[in-house]
Amino acid sequence: MAVPLSWYLILAAALFCIGFFGVLSRRNAVAVLMGVELMLNAVNINLLAFWRYVRPSDPTGQIFAIFVLTVAAAEAAVGLALIISIYRTRNTVNVDEIDLLKH
Repeated sequence: MAVPLSWYLILAAALFCIGFFGVLSRRNAVAVLMGVELMLNAVNINLLAFWRYVRPSDPTGQIFAIFVLTVAAAEAAVGLALIISIYRTRNTVNVDEIDLLKH
């Protein structure tokens, strides 16, 4: 028995909403990055679900999902490097206290 497309879309929407809430409500920069990662994973679920139900013989859905995973990995690496650099200079990872461009 196949899982209906709507279940995948509901799961992806729930993950996206949780990630969006995490980005908007957290003050810790690492938690904000985790929220962004959740949102990107929700996009991947949507891409693969539509690929599976619309054109399973065409590999474009899988290619886009791999591209999104690559971008997510690069975003995590660069984001964590920036957070480490900011922590070393300001001794905080609180997003509200990071105002380096205001000087």
